[in-house]
Amino acid sequence: MDSTPTQPPVGFVPTPTASYRQHRKAAQLLDQPGRPRPQSGPGSASALEGGQPGDVPLPYASGARVLMWKQDPSVDEIGTRKVFLPGVVLAGPRDARIVLASSDAGIPPVEPNAFGDFVTMPDTPQFDAVHTFAVVRQTLTMYQRALSTAGSAMPLPWQWNSGVDTSPLQVWPYGLPNVMNAYYSRAQACLKFGDFVPSGETARVYTCRSFDIVSHETGHAVLDGLKPQWLLADNPPQTGGLHESFGDLTAIFLALSQLDQCEAVIAQTKAHLHDKTFLADIAEQFGLALGSTTGLRNADNDLTLSQAGTEVHAISQVFTGAVYDILADVFALERDPALEDCASVLHRVAGWLRGLVLRALMAAPDTAATFADVANEMLRLAFEDGKPQAIVNAIRDRFAQREVFDVPAGITGDHPAGLRLAPLVTDAPGARQDRRACCGTMNLAEYYDVERVLQAEADALARWCAAHGRSGPAGEPPAAVALTTVTVTDGSGAAVATTAVVDLGATDRLR
Repeated sequence: MDSTPTQPPVGFVPTPTASYRQHRKAAQLLDQPGRPRPQSGPGSASALEGGQPGDVPLPYASGARVLMWKQDPSVDEIGTRKVFLPGVVLAGPRDARIVLASSDAGIPPVEPNAFGDFVTMPDTPQFDAVHTFAVVRQTLTMYQRALSTAGSAMPLPWQWNSGVDTSPLQVWPYGLPNVMNAYYSRAQACLKFGDFVPSGETARVYTCRSFDIVSHETGHAVLDGLKPQWLLADNPPQTGGLHESFGDLTAIFLALSQLDQCEAVIAQTKAHLHDKTFLADIAEQFGLALGSTTGLRNADNDLTLSQAGTEVHAISQVFTGAVYDILADVFALERDPALEDCASVLHRVAGWLRGLVLRALMAAPDTAATFADVANEMLRLAFEDGKPQAIVNAIRDRFAQREVFDVPAGITGDHPAGLRLAPLVTDAPGARQDRRACCGTMNLAEYYDVERVLQAEADALARWCAAHGRSGPAGEPPAAVALTTVTVTDGSGAAVATTAVVDLGATDRLR
């Protein structure tokens, strides 16, 4: 008799349902590897080599793994993935520079698991807290690395930091319930993110889940720490455009600081960055919720300064578009598939360009900075970095196409070292910023000095009350006023007029 086990009929084998497969896929994201074995000897990394002080105890010296959205939730090519944060991350999560607001509704402090990691189930408040913290942390680290690479290592301060105040930036993932907005506030020392249900939909959109929105608002916080005057609305329109553009460029640079996203862009565009790609669309999910067919902004655009006017949202796209063009040009000049992988080239080029933009912004004037101010600094720094002439020319030509530079007719070839170009299109004298289409940060009252308008109205009320005897606390009867008659005489002593005046001494006695 054949003892070989028979295969049960197909009908007896249960087929996993779609909902079970989805559950299983989500559960696999939480799978953790075994505990790391301690290493010693050649090749092992010490805590000091990992960027931490030598006395940091395990497991904190090993950093933390987190699960996060690597792009906007609507970008299916990327989705959620684990990433590594090399610094010390404590429950919250929090570190020395960033802290999750402990009173944020619905999100108690998130505790690390047994491995010291923050790997939580997607679509939960805990996941949103970890994701938001991770994007803010990655953004700050990215720019600090950019300065270190250029030989200008420094801790990037928040606007309120000083020798006696090292308070961290507070992050509120659910800080604006039922609000279609997100913002950075220096007065509150925080980032706040809204959530809302789009018209005609049932699913709620959480702005904290957008990689682009979180990095954009963090970009505002970083730049405000370096140039605190730029965020004020009484600056010329181009200064406001620089701030809004830096937020969008931060989202692009943070994506390109991660090799898996570089690989996705290369595969999506076949190494042609002007082809349709998620990289150029900013905050796709939010844009779709507002009825747009793309994101809130498109970095790959052809806008010029004369087309933008004083509308800061449009002006910002001029600078962003020029930098995106420069990114594509430098990538094309450096790309050589026979010698280096295209994703690696894109990662390297973007790393240099984000440092160039940051250093140029830092070198620009502290107030009323223009696009030409920053673009001229980019030219100067590119020369100092020893970049090929073709790259310097690309920077000049792209800003000239956007009407930022007025290039003299005699300069048609290589750009001379040390030459600063005059602006072509400038803000009209006294031009005021129109920030109505910008992000929540640019529209906060604290940057408009609007409190003076309210104070002026309060002062007018105080003057009226004082003139009508309402000088005491509310509810007290008006103070009694004693009048006395005064006779006015001429030079010979003859009376010419009489009038009644307040007798201050008698009034004081009545009180």
